[in-house]
Amino acid sequence: MSDQQGSPGTGLDVASMSIGILGGTGDEGRGLAHRFALAGNLVIIGSRSAERAAAAAQGLGGELGIRGMANADAAEAADLVIVAVPWDGHDALLASLAAPLAGKIVIDCVNPMGFDERGAYPLPVAEGSAAQRAAALLLDPAADTVDQDVLVLGDNRQATDLVQALAARIPGVRGVYAGRLRNCGQVEALTANLVSINRRYKAHAGLRVTDV
Repeated sequence: MSDQQGSPGTGLDVASMSIGILGGTGDEGRGLAHRFALAGNLVIIGSRSAERAAAAAQGLGGELGIRGMANADAAEAADLVIVAVPWDGHDALLASLAAPLAGKIVIDCVNPMGFDERGAYPLPVAEGSAAQRAAALLLDPAADTVDQDVLVLGDNRQATDLVQALAARIPGVRGVYAGRLRNCGQVEALTANLVSINRRYKAHAGLRVTDV
């Protein structure tokens, strides 16, 4: 999901944007930080603990220039913000960061998904959806490219265009517009199927949209 909290206060293009990743110390966040830093963006990892964020940034390699900050400071400092926290901390984090996120494009990568002895399954969300990107392939240092499409949904055309361009900065990735926010639910639910495929086949399965 991508959406715009007000109007972006910057005329920057995606190559010069700084990217804050909230909850960036997890696998997904560190994978995204690594890929966007390799693409040349300034990346800020956010965490509830500034020390933990700094350690995660250092662990990705100081030569990439990745920085670590508390979530609130990362949200304030970045031009564009990616939310990559666990589902159970999603609402509280966004509520606490309403002020620093105002006027910025926010990409929500959180998926309401649960696991039990039978595998992954989607959780119901009263509002309809959050959003999620898979992490495993992004963190694989042996993969030079990520051969898949990213489905981008949102109600603001300027925001979705920018997120599509941002996705394209990762080699092998293409951002494909897939509808408005009201269509996020079925995309998120599909993630549980991809997780099941990857677990069964020990793979990094993704999606490709044909004829586009």
